[in-house]
Amino acid sequence: MEAVRIIELTIRQEQILDIVKSNGPITGEQIAERLSLTRATLRPDLAILTMAGFLDARPRVGYFYTGKTGSQVLSEKVKKLTVHHYQSIPVVVNEASSVYDAIVTMFLEDVGTLFVVDSKSSLLGVLSRKDLLRASIGKQDLESIPVSIIMTRMPNITMCTKDDLLIDVAEKLIDKQIDALPVVRNTEEGSGFEVVGRITKTNITKALVDLAKDEVI
Repeated sequence: MEAVRIIELTIRQEQILDIVKSNGPITGEQIAERLSLTRATLRPDLAILTMAGFLDARPRVGYFYTGKTGSQVLSEKVKKLTVHHYQSIPVVVNEASSVYDAIVTMFLEDVGTLFVVDSKSSLLGVLSRKDLLRASIGKQDLESIPVSIIMTRMPNITMCTKDDLLIDVAEKLIDKQIDALPVVRNTEEGSGFEVVGRITKTNITKALVDLAKDEVI
């Protein structure tokens, strides 16, 4: 698993880690002296190693090695990500919409899941591609069939909030074998849930890419 750390860090950062492992706690000036560099030159590397979790620093004491591998640091970063950082704008349809309208909306918005809401944006149901495909089979008049007939209804909807951990939402997507979850908050009346966002497999993928590029918010 150490290969993860080697790939992520530069040669100089690896050298700094080795020095701190063997001699910590050690000051920045002492590290710079061992590498025959100035303290200013090392400052960005020390900041990166500290923010990434490889090193810790104590005032008037110096730097010391946390003992964490690259995989452990990455795991800790993943467990801190919340839905709020990666949620998208929800695509919704009104409960009075027809199946035909829903199909058109899904096509135009290029999404795989629609959320059915009432006039106050309260969540009533969820529509997937499979739901619309099943409704389209046969000779039914899609313009006369309301989405309320084919949607998954409350309380059988898996939801999340903006403060939920992204890793927990990812597990829900896998367990339920669904493509997206509505991000909700309690309505002012407290009797339902208002749809404020969506979290999809694409959002999860973006988070992984950001982690790999060390661009996590």
